This record gives sequence, structure tokens and C-alpha cells, in this order.
Amino acid sequence: MSDLIQENIDVPVDFDPAVLPDEVAIIPLRDTIVFPNTLYPILVGRESTLAAINDSLTADKYVLLVAQKDTGVEEPGFDDIYRTGTLAHISQVLRLPNNLVKVLVSGIVPANIATVVSEIPYMKVTIETWPLDESKMTNRLQALIRRSREKFERYVMINQELPQEILLGIDNIDNPSQLLYFMASYLELDIAQKQNLLEQANIEARFKNLLTFLTSEIELLAVSTEINERVQDEIQESQRKFYIQEQIKALQDELDEGEFADPELNKIRDAIDAMDMPEHARAKAMEELDKLRKTPAMSPEYSVARNYLDWMISIPWGNYSEDRLTIKAVEEELENDHFGLEKPKERILEHIAVLNLVKNIKGQILCFVGPPGTGKTSLAKSIASSLNRQMVRIALGGISDEAEIRGHRRTYIGSMPGRIIQSMKRAGTMNPVIILDEIDKVTHDFRGDPSSAILEVLDPEQNHTFNDHYLDIDFDLSQVMFIATANVASNIQPALLDRMEIINLPGYLEHDKLEIAKRHLIPKNIRSHGLLPSRVKFRDDAILHMIRKYTAEAGVRKLEQQITSVCRKIAKMMVLAKERGESVKSITVNEKKLRELLGVEKYRDRALDKRHKIGSVNGLAWTSTGGTILQIDVARMHGKGKFQLTGQLGDVMKESAMAALTYIRANADSFGLPEDYFEKNELHIHIPEGAIPKDGPSAGLAMAVAMLSLITNRKVRYDVAMTGEITLRGEIYAIGGLNEKLLAAKRNQIAKVLIPSDNEQDLDDIPEKVKAGLKILPISTIDEAIPPSATLQNVWQVWLF
Repeated sequence: MSDLIQENIDVPVDFDPAVLPDEVAIIPLRDTIVFPNTLYPILVGRESTLAAINDSLTADKYVLLVAQKDTGVEEPGFDDIYRTGTLAHISQVLRLPNNLVKVLVSGIVPANIATVVSEIPYMKVTIETWPLDESKMTNRLQALIRRSREKFERYVMINQELPQEILLGIDNIDNPSQLLYFMASYLELDIAQKQNLLEQANIEARFKNLLTFLTSEIELLAVSTEINERVQDEIQESQRKFYIQEQIKALQDELDEGEFADPELNKIRDAIDAMDMPEHARAKAMEELDKLRKTPAMSPEYSVARNYLDWMISIPWGNYSEDRLTIKAVEEELENDHFGLEKPKERILEHIAVLNLVKNIKGQILCFVGPPGTGKTSLAKSIASSLNRQMVRIALGGISDEAEIRGHRRTYIGSMPGRIIQSMKRAGTMNPVIILDEIDKVTHDFRGDPSSAILEVLDPEQNHTFNDHYLDIDFDLSQVMFIATANVASNIQPALLDRMEIINLPGYLEHDKLEIAKRHLIPKNIRSHGLLPSRVKFRDDAILHMIRKYTAEAGVRKLEQQITSVCRKIAKMMVLAKERGESVKSITVNEKKLRELLGVEKYRDRALDKRHKIGSVNGLAWTSTGGTILQIDVARMHGKGKFQLTGQLGDVMKESAMAALTYIRANADSFGLPEDYFEKNELHIHIPEGAIPKDGPSAGLAMAVAMLSLITNRKVRYDVAMTGEITLRGEIYAIGGLNEKLLAAKRNQIAKVLIPSDNEQDLDDIPEKVKAGLKILPISTIDEAIPPSATLQNVWQVWLF
């Protein structure tokens, strides 16, 4: 091959298909297709391809250029190449370093592989060609050619990588096929598109495809050009601004205008100087301000630093509201805002008394726990008002991200301080009352546990150095009075619960609700609905009827909803009467009117079922909304000793029922039961309202009494209720939620209540108005609740006979 390195072989001017060689060597090409009537250099490195070129040079210098289907195949076979290629003539061969050979080939005509001659040492085939001027010129073809020329000229004009001299070449080409391949060779098409143009025999179809490719390439170039121009404009604009900024900086340095030439930065500096910041906070602010001065305004860090400084100067550093420390004035305001709630009010007055003696007091973190609607949040607001402090409420329900409390670090886009710092900003003072509402509803997930952050906030030994991730400085929260609210204390994290003083708000009695409605709810709703107090009157019997028949709650939220509904309907009545030309002087809401306005009563009055029943006992239960009566029914049927429990009971309650049954069976002789009683009978305990899950051990006493009532055929009084955990020896253990349970008994007109003796000491903490009218009987064993024999007729008839 070295003898041929300098040899130049000219392409024949005319191609005669009659003089084609019998056999043609195939040159497989990667990512390349050579069109007819074009010159193309190819680099050859495969041994088989070098052998094919060498043999072709010694013969007629013809080769068939065919593209590979898969460019990753190193030694392609017939299955790895397309069946149509370009018959080409070798014009020049040059040896290059690294054992590479550069071959200049000239495409002549398209050719299909006819038959395979051999595959070793290289592929040889016979071919079928078609001439380039095979088609008759038609109007349609002329139109396609003209449109293609126009598109190609447009493509060359907008493509900066192609010289416009190319357009001179198409004017000298008359052959349609040669013109098509000439234009196609300058397009950035993929292998499949080029192969499509090469394989298509119909000239019109080829021009249609070419026209499609040209249109697509022009659109892509237009978009690319637009993007390039926009980027270039932005770069120029950025360079211009940078140049101007540098000039300004140089002028500032030269004129010695100082560090705070920017009036906005001057304002920030003045604000920092005027504030009573701690020294570490002032140093941090000045450091950020100095950094801001040196940062270009167009830099992303500029807005981050500016936002930080805006937050720093918006915090009320050193601003404290003056506490109102007159106990009598505070007591009067609390009494005006809330009826009852003596214990929470007494605790607040104690706090004010201590503040009179010690100005700085730590550890005042209260937690009001009670059912919804009992006035926890409104009481906290009244405390803030009575102390003359600003009040801010933080709703913690559903919070699962620790950053909500501590804030986000400034590295995050859109970062800001946590809710504690935001609350301090809203309050405008450093000693507000912050209400942590629904603290028992805090959750946690993969982003952290907000309870851990709240621990630092509520710990008096730590909150004077509370660190917010955004501010990144120690912040003093020791003068803040935190008041938390919760429905269920057991749902609060133990470590968090330990830092708070729990004050229970168990619920209201009927008398309390009546007074709250008359003093607060009714006047407020009459005013808010545009009514006149002189024209709308609520009678006490109507309010009590509303409490008993339309609400069933420990608080007064649903009561207010019913009062609101009545006021709306009265407002509608008055407006309709006015439209009819009638005058309504006043409306008095009595029981009858209440039924007309609110419709059917929603709750059954227990007083309607004053029957002593066998196998039916009133239990007492505690729920997150207050206490409630738990009706326990027992039925017996002949069978084989099966024991069934229904009413969606939890595991603990089922175990209590089993313990009660075991006690009865173990003491069957004492109750005069035959030995085979439980082998021949089946018992079924059911607790109504089966859609509501029930659990807990305190129903054990009631279930035992209900079963004994059925077994001994003795009735249970309708106005007796009981609560207590039972053991296998018949002992009654202490329970929780006694106050709520007694409230439920009183609301449901229960006369006597059996409680565990261990809970007798808890009666001292229960208000007298809750215990008034209730006969509370502490017992330590079930024998004290029921006679051991059906023949005994003694004092136990108080509740069983």
C-alpha cells in the first residue's frame, strides 16, 4: 500500500452501469453515510477493511459503502449492516500515524446488495444500481425541487457554521438526484434519516422526506439562534453591570465615601445602633452588614444577607411590656371573661403575687388539659389580657418538622426563622404570653421530632439560650410566659409533660353552662347577628333544654353552635317579616320555640328510662371529650359455657371481663350457683354504640355487677353508676378521670356512684358543686357492692334489690 500513498486517482466523469465489476468489496461505516456525487474522507483501522481497500486498489478501485446498524459491533457481518449503500470510487489513500489509513472516496450511485459472494477476509457482494437521472421531470417534482432549494437556501443563511458559497454549487446541478444528495450531505441528520433518503427509489418521495428534514432543521436552528442571542444579551448585560459596579466601587474608594454609602444600609446600621441588642447579637448583625456591603447586589448571597438583617432589626430587642400586678384588677377581669374555672384562676393570681415580690421569675409554664370547648385557649388569652401582655398563639396540631420550631438554616432557599421567633416578632415585646395550642397533637417523622425542640423552649434552665437555626444566635425566652393546651395529657411526650404544670379543666355542669350561655354566648351571638338584646330573649328553661337535648359535651362549643343556629333563624324571620311589611317587636325563645327552630331533639333524656333492670348496669368511662355513661348489658342463653364480648371492646376491657367472670366462677358457691351452671349456660356482654372503640380496665366492676345481677336474677337501680378495676380476688383498684366521670354521672341524673376506695382521697380535689347531689360510695371489694347471697336483704339494697 505504500506505493499508493501519493497516488491520486480521478473519479470518472461518466458512469456506465454496463462496466460494473462482478464483485464489489463492502466497506462498513460507523455513524456515517456517503451520498452519491459527494467526496468524503474515511479513516480505516480494521484489518478486514484495509484488506478490502488494498484489493480494490489493485483491481478497479470500486467499493460499496454501507452503514452499520449498531456502531458498537467491532467486526460486523451481513446481519449488522443495511442492505442499501453507495457505490464509490477510491480517489486517494494516505497512511497516518497509529496504523490508520485515510481514504478519500467519491460516491457515485445508490446500490442494493444482490447476492453475497464471500465474507472472509472481507465481505464481497454483487450489486444492483439505479441511475441518478431515472425519473421524468413532472410539475410536482419541479415544485418539490423549487421548494427544497428555497428551504436549503434559508438553512444555509441562518446556519453560521456553513459558508454561503455552498449556494453557488446548487445552481450548477441539473440532475434532481444529484441535487438532492448534495443538499442532504450538509444537513445534520441521523443515520436512520440519511438511510431513508438513500434507500428510497422514488425521487418524489425522496424530495418529500428531504423537505421535511429541512423544515425541522430550520426550526431547530431558529430556536438555537434565539437562545444564543438571549444568552449573549444576558452575558453582555451582566458584563455591563459588573463593569459599572466596579467603576462605582473604584469611585467610592477614591472619594473615600466610607463603608455605608448605600442609604438602605445606613438605615439598617442606624436601626442596629438604636436597638437594645445583646452584644453577641449586635456583633453578628454588624458582621452580616459588613458582608452585605461587600456583596454585589446581583449576587444571590445579597438577598440572603439582607433578609437576615431585616429579621434581626424586626425583633423587639429590649422592648418589654409593663405587667399589671394588681391582684384585684386581674381577678375582676378573669371573672368577667370566664365563669367557673376557680383552680386555673387561683393559679394565675398566685403567679401575680409572686411577681409582685420577685420581678424575674422562671419556670412559669402552665398546661391546661381538658375536653374541647372547656375554655382552655380563651382562658389563656384572658390571662395575657389581665397581665397587660401581648398574646401570640402557635397552633402545634399536626406539626411534624422540627424546623417549624427551630427554623431553617440559611443555606436553604426560602429559609426563615421558626415559629417561636416569628411569634416574638408579631408580639412586639420580649415578654409576651405564647399559647402553645394543641401540644398533644404534635407528631414526628423522618424530618425530626418537634417535641425535642419544644423541650428546649419550655425548659427554664435552657430557654434563656434558645438557638434558632436561622438567626444562629442565643435568644432569651426566659421572660416569656408559655401556656400550653391539650385534650389528653397522656398523649404528650413524658419529658415534655414533666416540664409543665398540669391544670385540669374537666368540663362544665348544667348550671355552669347555663350561666356561660346567659353571660357570654347569647349576648355575643345576638350582637354578631345584628339583633337587639331588647328584642330577643332566651328563657332559662329553653337554654337548659338546649343543653340537655341538643348537646352532649363537656364544654360549650356545641352549645354555642346551637345558639348561633337559633340566632340565624331569628334573623331570617325578622328580615322576612320586614319584607312583608310586618313588624316584630320581640321574640322570646322558650322550649316550644326552640323545638321549632332546631328541629328534632338529638339526644335521649335518661330520665325517660327510669326502670330497674336485670343484667344492665351503668358504667362510667373517660374520653378525650369528657366523661360518659357506659351502658353494660348481659344476656344468658343455654349452651356449652361460651363467653362472648361485643361492642368493639379493646384487649384491656376484654381482659377485665374475663377477670370478672373468673371471680364469679371461683366464688360460685357463695352466690348459690349450681356446679354445672357455667357448663350449661352461655353469657354475652354487649356495650352499645358498637361503632365507637372502647378500652380500659375501669369497667371491670360494672361488668362483674351486671353478670351477678343476671345470674342471681336481681335488679339494678337505674340511678346507680360505678367504676373500678377488678382483680381475680374481687378487689377494686383505683381508676383515673374521676372528676370527668362524676361530671358525666351528674349530667345524666345519676344519684349514687360507686368508686374504688383508693380514689377517695381524690374527692378533695373535686369541686363541691360537682359532688353536690351525688351519693359517692367508696368500696374496696366487690362484696361491698353486692350481697354474697341472693337470700341476703340488707343495706346493699341501696343499689341492688
